[in-house]
Amino acid sequence: MRIARILLAVVMVLAGLNHFLNPEVYVAIMPEYLPWHRGLVLWSGVFEVLGGLGLLSMRTRRPAALGLALLLVAVYPANFEMYRLDLPFGSWHAPRSMHLLRLATQVGLVLLCLAIARASSSEAMAD
Repeated sequence: MRIARILLAVVMVLAGLNHFLNPEVYVAIMPEYLPWHRGLVLWSGVFEVLGGLGLLSMRTRRPAALGLALLLVAVYPANFEMYRLDLPFGSWHAPRSMHLLRLATQVGLVLLCLAIARASSSEAMAD
């Protein structure tokens, strides 16, 4: 679980930073019914970075994992919109099957976050 947690932390921090480096990529996949697209993109980037960093400390691991699980659920509509409208991700236009893989991976990441939170609870009780 340790290696998966560290890898997830790195992925989340890098993905979060990308929200600031390339916000237009994320704004483009935001569903129309959501307001304040750029603001939501930037805030989700902040929470991805904080959540990723939080996974690295025993003290913050459980809340970070739960927060990331919630964040991944919250951003799911944008990734679904990308699939539904067959939108490119930046300059790369993925085949529709890749969109489906991304959606499935996101579900897997939610489950990983929940497993990390559960493991963190067990570790904390053992102390």
